[in-house]
Amino acid sequence: MLIGELSRRTGVSRRLLRYYEAQGLLDTERGSNGYRYYDEESVVTVRQVRGLLNAGLSTEVIRSVLPCARGERPDFEWCAELWDILNGELAVMDERIDGLQRSRGRLADYLTRS
Repeated sequence: MLIGELSRRTGVSRRLLRYYEAQGLLDTERGSNGYRYYDEESVVTVRQVRGLLNAGLSTEVIRSVLPCARGERPDFEWCAELWDILNGELAVMDERIDGLQRSRGRLADYLTRS
């Protein structure tokens, strides 16, 4: 299928699909005319990428976990490395949340003093 069809079927812009390709998240074939051609599995891959982005993962992390993703949701074929990667990402998110809560508390403190 061409990029327009993949865009229509996934709801993801052509520009973003080209970005996914550039980041190594999406495979494509080039025809003799230079057009990108995607297989049926590309629909699932794009939905996996969207789900993982919505979970707060970077494209770099997604590139490393995508080979273990199964299905659109996605579910994972678990291994120790994948577990370590996702646990590490969760720890980073927890640190950011803690930092935001501290900042919020300080800001709220300024407001209560006014």
